[in-house]
Amino acid sequence: MSASQPPRRSLAHPSPSSIDGSKLAALTLGALGVVYGDIGTSPLYALKEVFTHGNLAVTRANIFGILSLVFWTLTIIVSLKYVTLILRADNNGEGGLVAMLALASMAVEDRPRLRRRLLAIGIFGTAIFFGDGIITPAISVLSAVEGLEVAAPGLEPFVVPVTLVVLTALFAMQKRGTASVGKLFGPITAVWFLVLALLGSVHIWRNPTVLEAVLPHHALRFIVDNPGLAFVSLGAIVLCVTGAEALYADLGHFGKRPIRLAWFGLVMPSLLLNYFGQGAMLLQHPENVSNPFYEMAPTWALVPLIGLATCATVIASQALISAAYSVTKQVVQLGYLPRQRILHTSVRDTGQIYVPSVNWALYGGIVSAVLLFGSSGALASAYGIAVTIDMLITTVMTFFVIRYAWRYPWLLCVAATGVFLVVDALFFSANAVKVINGGWFPLAIGIAMFTLMTTWQHGRQLLAERLRDEAIDLKPFLDSVFLSPPVRVPGTAVFLNAETGVTPNALLHNLKHNKVLHETNLFVSVRHHEVPWIGFDKRVEVEPLGHDCWRVVLHFGFKNDPDVPEALKLLRSHGVQLDEMETSYFLSREIVLPRRGAGMMTWREKLFAGMHRNAASVADFLNLPANRVVELGAKIEI
Repeated sequence: MSASQPPRRSLAHPSPSSIDGSKLAALTLGALGVVYGDIGTSPLYALKEVFTHGNLAVTRANIFGILSLVFWTLTIIVSLKYVTLILRADNNGEGGLVAMLALASMAVEDRPRLRRRLLAIGIFGTAIFFGDGIITPAISVLSAVEGLEVAAPGLEPFVVPVTLVVLTALFAMQKRGTASVGKLFGPITAVWFLVLALLGSVHIWRNPTVLEAVLPHHALRFIVDNPGLAFVSLGAIVLCVTGAEALYADLGHFGKRPIRLAWFGLVMPSLLLNYFGQGAMLLQHPENVSNPFYEMAPTWALVPLIGLATCATVIASQALISAAYSVTKQVVQLGYLPRQRILHTSVRDTGQIYVPSVNWALYGGIVSAVLLFGSSGALASAYGIAVTIDMLITTVMTFFVIRYAWRYPWLLCVAATGVFLVVDALFFSANAVKVINGGWFPLAIGIAMFTLMTTWQHGRQLLAERLRDEAIDLKPFLDSVFLSPPVRVPGTAVFLNAETGVTPNALLHNLKHNKVLHETNLFVSVRHHEVPWIGFDKRVEVEPLGHDCWRVVLHFGFKNDPDVPEALKLLRSHGVQLDEMETSYFLSREIVLPRRGAGMMTWREKLFAGMHRNAASVADFLNLPANRVVELGAKIEI
């Protein structure tokens, strides 16, 4: 079914809702596991890569300069940009790049050229997310298992096999759902952050002068004295903010207050204590730079720490995998990917879904990344480019939201986003030099996804235009049919139709071959809008056509589950009574035939035809009862 533009609505900034203490505590604990799993595992590899990435000497000045850059990076990018500003830009309570894209595109809907450009930029950012989704679990789990090398150097050959076993088990369990495991995410991650803080505090206590690094002049002196090294170091320092996008993406699950409380109350202090603890240790033992995180731990605690770190990285990976499912569902409903088979793994939480095609595509990509790069250090060269692209795109989208949706003054909007744009651009530039050394990997995945998404969207437009060219207006057609009506048979026929107001091909074929018409006929179109949720009070739009025929439009947000039978029950309030056992659903299934000389390039038309042919069943996507569906097909050239 096609996506359409939502009706104009108010984009005013929503007022915060109150949350009682016990619920706030539960949401805050949950946010620790889901929102901060990724950024919480960055101490495993971030500081190590900063020194090894640019062959940076482990000197006092360099340690203070790097720690100062880490502190101000976390403060500016996470605390100020995401936690303070971007969390305010919610789309009906929902966050994430897809929600931001919808919000920004609606804000400029009266500027079609600008809107098209923003949509292209936002879709590219969404495509790049999938590249990030492959790199993140690979580098996180690898970095945790690499602790085996510190515990026993002879175990180094087992790092990659153990990593693959952990990842295989993680992806194999996805079809069972994450409800039971999810309950453990928060407590385990809370323990992880407390351990981070404890490890760092011990070494800071031994060398408290390291705390001077919070002063910005250490970062400025490092940059002035070593401009080239500082620029290269930014490509690794960005690793300390990986997962910052999750703050915004999980807004709909937890809300602003729990996310902010978790960040300022536990996550940021724990991260800073650990980073500064690593720095304090390196001041005394610069030879430990090969793996400063694990070198902080006493020998007796090393094996339990490796186990806890592996659990933390699995949780971080799980959060990203779940996000990939959710983003895929949203993008499908916005019309940028073919329908996918989506399975719900919880009867209570509609957000818990499993998408088999995405699951195994991610698994294949992650296994390829682990085998191709072989270590977290090598993967760090590939990491960062996708993250910084999404950070840049989010900042750009934010400008258009606060300028055109919230109507803030132009100068204030430039001031609010300009600093972040400069910082994001610096990090992106520093990571761009890593393209040859591995950054090509997530970029290649992102470009491939962008090609698929734009091909699908353009192909659907061409298919819709072709169908419109051959379409017959529904109302005049029905009037002509009832001049000499066919035999009416008992029951209700529901004709699913992509275009409102035109005659479905399924109806034409039914009349031609079966020569009958049901007693009650519903001509149903499904519309997906650029808002997260549409309530039941706005779900159904009905127009009587006479002779017990009705035109029906069903409206869904990009986070709603499109359940047509359930939505049609709402017709009772409009005087249309349906008997589920006497209702048949008629679908028009088009077989796309590529044609040279029109539409897209030939290879893209063939790609679209293949995607269209392999898309999940419309009946499954719309939750139609399998034993009451009739499909009638036709060949369409584009």
